[in-house]
Amino acid sequence: MNDSNRLEALAPILEQYHIEPHFIEDYGSIQKIYSNKGTFALKKIAPTAGTDFIRHVHYLYQKGFNRIVPIYPTMDGRYAVLHNQFLYYLMPWMANESRDQKSQQLFRELARLHTLSTKEMTINKEERNEHYEKTIQQLDKHQEFLDGFIDVCERQTYMSPFELLFCLYYNEISQALRFSKEKFEEWYENTKDNEKARAVVAHGKLSPDHFLFDERGYGYFINFENASYGSPIHDLLPFISRSLSTGPRRSDDTVDLIYHYFKYFPFREEEKLLFYSYLAYPIPIIQTIEKYYRKQRPKNELKYVRMLQQRYWHLKNTEYVVMRMTEIEKQQQEASNAAQQTEEGAQQQQ
Repeated sequence: MNDSNRLEALAPILEQYHIEPHFIEDYGSIQKIYSNKGTFALKKIAPTAGTDFIRHVHYLYQKGFNRIVPIYPTMDGRYAVLHNQFLYYLMPWMANESRDQKSQQLFRELARLHTLSTKEMTINKEERNEHYEKTIQQLDKHQEFLDGFIDVCERQTYMSPFELLFCLYYNEISQALRFSKEKFEEWYENTKDNEKARAVVAHGKLSPDHFLFDERGYGYFINFENASYGSPIHDLLPFISRSLSTGPRRSDDTVDLIYHYFKYFPFREEEKLLFYSYLAYPIPIIQTIEKYYRKQRPKNELKYVRMLQQRYWHLKNTEYVVMRMTEIEKQQQEASNAAQQTEEGAQQQQ
């Protein structure tokens, strides 16, 4: 679409704001609007996302969370315009100034968002029990698949490169799966009698690309269309998992980032157990193995070996983070117990 056509297509929407566009730049779902009233961002979303999206943003504003890029109302007070089967909403254009320690600022503001929106929600025990049983069944099915596939591999006269590599990784994959199951069972035992659980407004699509800085250095969230009430884990887990999809490394920066978030929004014990279980769950590498197993011959061994290697690196990076966190938790617990014993000893002497 050329510039004149773009101007003509968006003019009916911008009229609702009394904005006269001079020039428009296309950034996919966002249009950068140069106008008589300044520079704006006009975003297009599906109508199905509109109602909940606006409601969550309003709720956060009411709670005092103002680190969301403002949404401008139309002249008649609406926060979105329906046009040609899409919803459009208008924001100021933010230059997104470069900042050091962007992820730490993002996680601090995420913790504030979760703190201000937190509330206790009633739990349906039947649904929780059903979720527990289905998850345990799924974990057991994955272990059965791994055990079955290694039997197939070991019966081969000559293993394929993928099969050989899988056999080398089998024990570590199974160990991660057992750890995930163990933490999930601990979570269930700790919460099966609870009638309430903590829920927050989760951003739903947490990413450095969705956290912008203004010229003063303040950070603001954008892209709240996937926001919903749920566990704070729903924001942390995908972000951290993506950050660990690299070559093999000691991911101390990721551990520091998580504890930076905990400084402002500490997880409860049951939330940590569930977080460990979900984070340790080696689903990416299991999905790669299943994909290879189901693929009809001929198979591109080089492609699948590369995929398996990358997923293994992700597993090992994740393992480091989980083990480092459990070590830190153990040290903190020991220090707390020692301090308590010292205090009790001092009281007895008095």
